Amino acid sequence: MIIVTSENVAGYRVRETKGQVFGVVVRSRGIGGNIMAGLRSLGGGEIPEYTQLLEEARRHAIDRMVENATAMGANAIIMMRFDSAEIGQTMSEIVAYGTAVVLESVI
Repeated sequence: MIIVTSENVAGYRVRETKGQVFGVVVRSRGIGGNIMAGLRSLGGGEIPEYTQLLEEARRHAIDRMVENATAMGANAIIMMRFDSAEIGQTMSEIVAYGTAVVLESVI
């Protein structure tokens, strides 16, 4: 599956547009991770517990988006984007979305 943030892919043209696809993940850091992150935030800088949480959530959201695009018969996703939000004070929502298409080589 080709996934790009652009509208075009070099060497390919869009033969068919399948439609919008997305993958949603909501994650919560456990109580231990929240305590460690809270302590680290006192000193400033990166909070590795949350960085890891969000990296894993993005990967999971992309995997779900690809599953949806594959089910639609697409071989690529163009104009892919991420969106995120907090739910309460302990959960993060990550959404990966884009347009599922069928690309064909022009070469």
